[in-house]
Parts: sequence; C-alpha cells; structure tokens
Amino acid sequence: MKDLFAVVMLLGIYGLISASFFIVMDAVDVAFTEAAVGAGISTLLMLVVIAMTGRKEKANRHKPISALFIVLVTGGLLIYGTLDMPHIGAADAPIHKYVAPRYINDSMAEIGVPNIVTSVLASYRAFDTFGEVVVIFTAGIGVLTLLSVARRKESEEEISSINDSMHEQHLVIRIVAKMLIPFIFLFALYVQFHGDFGPGGGFQAGVIFAAATILYAMLFGLSTARKVINQTFIQLIAAIGVLLYGSVGIVSLMSGGNFFDYNVLASDPIAGQHLGILLIEWGVGCTVASVMIIIFFNFAGRQELHQQKERVQNQEPS
Repeated sequence: MKDLFAVVMLLGIYGLISASFFIVMDAVDVAFTEAAVGAGISTLLMLVVIAMTGRKEKANRHKPISALFIVLVTGGLLIYGTLDMPHIGAADAPIHKYVAPRYINDSMAEIGVPNIVTSVLASYRAFDTFGEVVVIFTAGIGVLTLLSVARRKESEEEISSINDSMHEQHLVIRIVAKMLIPFIFLFALYVQFHGDFGPGGGFQAGVIFAAATILYAMLFGLSTARKVINQTFIQLIAAIGVLLYGSVGIVSLMSGGNFFDYNVLASDPIAGQHLGILLIEWGVGCTVASVMIIIFFNFAGRQELHQQKERVQNQEPS
C-alpha cells in the first residue's frame, strides 16, 4: 500500500478492534490503554509525521530481501521461545498458582483499592512502573535532543494570515473542537482520579490530556498553541512527574519502610496506600502528557521550519 494516510487510518482501526477484543476478555484497563494509545495519540502523531514526509510512499529501488530474512529469523526464534510456555488460560500455569491468587484474594485487604489492576501496577509492582515512567521521560529527552530546532519568531501578520486561512478551511471542525476539547480535558481528569475505583489511571489520563492538546494545536495552528502552552513549562512538568514518583519511594525509605512501601506514609496503612498511589499516579500522568506534547511540538516544529524555508526561498528574487 503506497498511501501512508490509509496505512495510518488502518492502524487506528486495528487499535480499536484490539481494544474491543480486550473488552470481550474482561481486560478493560488494557482495552482503555490500547484505545487511548493505539487508536488515539499514535494516530495523531503519525498524521504529523505524514505532514512532514508526504502522503505517498516513495518507490523502493532495491528489494528488501535482507530485511525480510531478519524478520523471518527473529519471528521464528520468538515462536520457538513460546513452545515451553503454558497454554493460554491453563489452570496449572505458575501465574495462576502463586501470583494471581495473592493479588485477587489479598489486594483489597492490603491495598484497599477496588481496582486490582491499579493495586498491582501502582503498589505491588510500583518499581516496575517507575522504570516505565523513566523510559518515557528518556524518550522525551531523546526527541528534544534529536529534533529540537531554533524557531524563528513569526510576525503578527504571518500568524494572523495562517490562522485566517485555517479558519476558512476548517471552520466547522474548529467550532466543534471548541466545544469538545474542554470535555476531553475534564474526562482526562476523571480518568486520572478515578483509576483507583475503575479502569483508568495516570497513563491513560496523560495520553487523553495530550491528545486533546495536540488536537487543539492541529486545528488552531502551532503559533496559537504556543501562546497557550509554554514549552519550557511542559518540559519542567515532565521532569517534575518523574521526581514526584521517585520522591514517594525516597520518603518511604526515610520513614522506615521499603522503597515504595506506602504503608509508612500515614498512621493507617490503607490511608498510606491511597496517598502513595494518588501521588505516583499524578506523577505518571504529568510525565506521560508532557512527553507526548513534547514529541508533537518537536515533530511539528520541524515541518514548520521546512515551510518557513520554502516561504523564504519563494520570496527571494530569481
């Protein structure tokens, strides 16, 4: 398929179908994440990349035989590695004998959170989740290092002309977006603070918040978005999210407990668990949302720089 836009749309549809499968399997939290990431933020970011590279795929001058060989060998090794794994849903699998019964039977008494997924990710395996947040933050730093460009300050005439042209082209979409974006932000906050009691949490909320911000920038223009969103502040929030998460573990150690042992954060262990989960989920949401916005602005900034160079070249006398 040579049309990259069609590929991106099919990828988004695949994400929604995958989310539907997870819902059928009663994995609502996983479905939520797949819908937010696979069909949401990933689709928006790929549309930005298409705006940079072009909609049509360039013809290959060579046959990718070596790449196909590497993919086949890697796929074969991965399939071979799964032969010793228990069958899906097998009752005698180790996870169903030791780990899963502990989480199912004891999480409510030990953590006090109705959503077992949140108990596992934010308390029992908080250190693993902290590593994931650090990876996301590192990805944001990598994007800043590779794609950050010095942006030329635009005049008010250029900004107004760009905004007027966009207003004429996307009038209906912009009006609908003005009504929907505030509710998307409100829904992100609901997902953030309701993750203890139902599907959701910091990761899903951060992605939804970033998707609403990116939608605003795509419809109203980067120049308008930069007036509302300070990029330096967004970078600071990304770092604060990681520091907030790690600080909870440090405070736990200084209070006499283990790293990310929330029981020592309050006189009541259950209250300490709720406080610790609330703080780290907030850190996850801040970092995820900030990094997604950073990635978008840097990708879009490259396209903006290319357009500025073209305008300068067109204005030069031949």
